[in-house]
Amino acid sequence: MVRECRVFTVHREPKGKQRVRVTRSGHAYTPNDTTTYEGMVRAEYVQQVGDVKPFLGEVEVTIWAYFEIPKSWSKKKQALAKACDLRPTKKPDGDNIGKMICDALNGLAYKDDAQVVTLRVHKFYTDELSRVMVRMVGLEE
Repeated sequence: MVRECRVFTVHREPKGKQRVRVTRSGHAYTPNDTTTYEGMVRAEYVQQVGDVKPFLGEVEVTIWAYFEIPKSWSKKKQALAKACDLRPTKKPDGDNIGKMICDALNGLAYKDDAQVVTLRVHKFYTDELSRVMVRMVGLEE
């Protein structure tokens, strides 16, 4: 058995997967924000990981979503956020961030996101730029 680890960073603010919209005529479509962000995730993956074969077996995915600390916060509140004593409880929800990343990597990092057997999403504040760090570990036989 071979364990393979792939790590990459999306240099954008974390976004959650939006629901599919339906027009009055019954036509379903994915919102442009979601499509655009998924494209950015795919581009970052290819640029940073390279042209590698998709995982064939089970995959564990860990996501760290970093949100910029609001400048309007008091110094005390900013210090709590920097020390990870205050974590984001705002939108997007962690499960929607995970859905966005996993769906974007379908057919690229793995054949289908059904291969993801473990998904962890951690949300933090940062005094650096917003970003999403992704670590995938595959176990292939």
